[in-house]
Amino acid sequence: MQFVGVLEYWANRTKSTTFSKKLIKLVEQKTQQISKTPFIYPTSGFKDHRIAILKDFSIFYKVTEEDIIITAFWDNRQDPDKLLKILR
Repeated sequence: MQFVGVLEYWANRTKSTTFSKKLIKLVEQKTQQISKTPFIYPTSGFKDHRIAILKDFSIFYKVTEEDIIITAFWDNRQDPDKLLKILR
């Protein structure tokens, strides 16, 4: 939901899908990397979460025995209090 919202925001703001398409590629690359080596990125300040940074964006995820669960896609320029609500 957050990822789609970010894509829509940038498409509306720039009146183009160019940036959104670039961001989709970056996220695909990063999530593939996470799936291959889930412990490559550091833990975050949130319980059981790791964080992968993509310039102005962050992917928060958890690693379980069976799955890798992306819990948040975050624009780092947003109010951090909103992020706390998502990750709790």
